[in-house]
Amino acid sequence: MNNFFRKRGRVSIQKEIDPEDIFMDSQNLPGFDKDQFEGQIEKPISKNTILFLGLVFILMGFVFVGKVWNLQVANGLEYAKQSEENLIRQKVIFSDRGTIYDIVGNPLAWNETDSEQEFSVRKYESGLGLSNLLGYVSYPKKDSAGFYFDTDIKGVDGIENIYNDLISGENGLQIIEVNALNDVVKEGITRKPQHGKDITLTIDSDVQKHFSDSIINIINQSGFAGGGGVIMDVFNGDILALASYPDYDSNILSDGNNKDEIAEYVQDANNPFLNRIVDGLYTPGSIVKPFMGIAALTEGVITPNQEILSVKNLVIPNPYNPDNPSIFTDWKAHGYVDIKRALAMSSNVYFYQVGGGYEDLEGLGIARIEEYMRKFGFGEPITTLEFDGPAGTIPNPKWKQEIFDDIWRLGDTYFTSIGQYGFQVTPLQVVRAVSAIANEGTLIEPRILADATASVNIKRQIDIPNKNFEIIKEGMREVVLSGTGKGLSYPDFEIAAKTGTAELGVSKARVNSWVTGFFPYDNPRYAFVIVLEKGERSNLIGGVAAARGFFDWLKFNKSEYIR
Repeated sequence: MNNFFRKRGRVSIQKEIDPEDIFMDSQNLPGFDKDQFEGQIEKPISKNTILFLGLVFILMGFVFVGKVWNLQVANGLEYAKQSEENLIRQKVIFSDRGTIYDIVGNPLAWNETDSEQEFSVRKYESGLGLSNLLGYVSYPKKDSAGFYFDTDIKGVDGIENIYNDLISGENGLQIIEVNALNDVVKEGITRKPQHGKDITLTIDSDVQKHFSDSIINIINQSGFAGGGGVIMDVFNGDILALASYPDYDSNILSDGNNKDEIAEYVQDANNPFLNRIVDGLYTPGSIVKPFMGIAALTEGVITPNQEILSVKNLVIPNPYNPDNPSIFTDWKAHGYVDIKRALAMSSNVYFYQVGGGYEDLEGLGIARIEEYMRKFGFGEPITTLEFDGPAGTIPNPKWKQEIFDDIWRLGDTYFTSIGQYGFQVTPLQVVRAVSAIANEGTLIEPRILADATASVNIKRQIDIPNKNFEIIKEGMREVVLSGTGKGLSYPDFEIAAKTGTAELGVSKARVNSWVTGFFPYDNPRYAFVIVLEKGERSNLIGGVAAARGFFDWLKFNKSEYIR
C-alpha cells in the first residue's frame, strides 16, 4: 500500500480528487449539456484578442486627447467666448415712432401700448381720406424659435416710408445675465432707446375730412369709379388737403391680421393703393384751356378782345377727298366769343382754332403748345421727396411716331388744344400749374411738412406779362359767374374756376369730370383741383357738385381760409 504512494523515491501526501478534475474523454462527452457549459474545456484568451483590444483602447485614448486639445488649446478661446456668451442674453428695447400731427396739432398717426407686444403699435386717424398720404408700417418679426430676426418698425408707404429715418428713432439694448438654470442673475441697459422725431404736416385734418367726404359723396352718388382732390397754397406750396378714393385703412394694413379685408384691397379693380393725386394719370380735357389762352395771348395769336365764331361743327376740307371733310364738333354753338367768354363757356371750336389755326388764324401749332405746357410744369415729373410722381404726356409728332408709327396731323393739334388725344396729367401737376396762374408766374413745388424756417421751393419763374395772367384770371372768374361753373357762385365768397369733361376710350361712354380754380378771387391764397374718374357720359353731376359741397362747409366753418 505504501508502495502505491511512492514515486521515484518521493513520498506524496494523499489528496482527494474532485470529479471536475477528471479529464474528459471521448466516452463521456456526449452525456453533457453544452448549453449550460457542461463539459467545456476552459481556454486562455488569445494574444491576438488582447492585442486587438489594446489597440482599440489606445485609439480611444488618442481620440480623447485630440478632443481635449481641440477644446482647450486649438479653439479654447473661441469656445470660452461662446460659453461666456451662453450666459449673456441681449434684449432689444424697441423705440417709439414719432407722432405725425396736422397743422393745428391734431394727431394723425400715433403710438399705443399693446400688452401682447414688446413694442408700441401704430394707430391712425381714420375717415380722412389720408391713408395713401400717411401710409402704414410693418412690425418686428420673430422666427419659429421666438427670436426677433427683424427688429425694426418700418414705414411701408406714404409719409411713414418717406420720412422713416426721421420718425423711426433708434432701438435700445438690454443685457441680461443668466445662470445654468436660465435664471436671471443680473440685467442692465447698455443703450437707451431713442424716440423718433415728431413731425407736423401742412394738412388741416378738419378741412381734409370735409373735402374728402364731399368728393366721396358725389363719387358714390353719381357712379364714378374713384377720384380725389387737392388744395395748395399758391405762394408757398403747402398742401392744405389731399384726398384719394378709394383708399385703404392704414390701421388694417399695419395690423396685418384682417386677411379678408387686405385681400379685398388687393383684388379691388379700382386700386385703393393708388394715390390718385400724386401718381394718377388722367386725360385733362378742358382744364388745359386757360394755359392755351395764356400761350395764345403771349404769342400774339389772339388779342384780348378778338372774337372768333364758335359753331357747333368746325369743318376742315379734305384736299384729297372733298366729299369727306374732317369735322370737329363742339358741345354747342356759342357764336362770336372772345377769350374770356370762350373760357366761361368752354368752347372747343374756339380753342381748336387758337391751337391749330383756321383760315386766316395762324394758331399756335403743336411746338408752341408743348413749349407753354412745359412752362407750367406739364410733361415733367414733380420730383420732391414727398411727391415724386410720373411726368405725364404732352402729345407731339415724335411721341405719335414712337407710339403709333404715324405722322402728325392737324386734327391731332386740335384735340391736344382741348386736352384730349394722348394728353395725360396728374392732379398735383394741375394744382401746381393753376397756382402759377393765381400768383401770376411762379411755379412752386408742393410740400407737406410744416416748417416755418424752410424756404419756398420755386421750380421756375414763368416769363409772361402780368396783363395776360389777369385776362385769364378774369375768364376763370367768368366761368363761375355765367359759365360752366355757376354752381360755385356765392354772393359773399368769390371763386375762379375752370371745368372739364374728358372723354375716355374709343366709345367715349365714360368721362373724367374735372374742376379746378383758386380762391379768394381778388386775393388768391389757395388753388384746388377735383377729379372724378370714369363716370357715365350722361351724368350731369360731377366735379362742380363735389366742390360745392365742400365750399358750403368751408365758408361757414373755416372762414379764415377764404379771407
